[in-house]
Amino acid sequence: MKTKDISQAKDKDLRASLAALHRAAASARKIAIQTNTGIVIKRNGQLVRISAEELRKTTTLGGES
Repeated sequence: MKTKDISQAKDKDLRASLAALHRAAASARKIAIQTNTGIVIKRNGQLVRISAEELRKTTTLGGES
């Protein structure tokens, strides 16, 4: 199965979904920092917990890390 670049999708909502996922991830990081909680991500097939302290070190204000 050959996958296509999502930016080439015919459906405009599907094309916009990648940007929405990036915004949601940035929002999750921001909320985790504000509430002093960690987040769990999947990196290289493994679940990894990132503490609020780590997020503070790696996340820039107003943007994504």
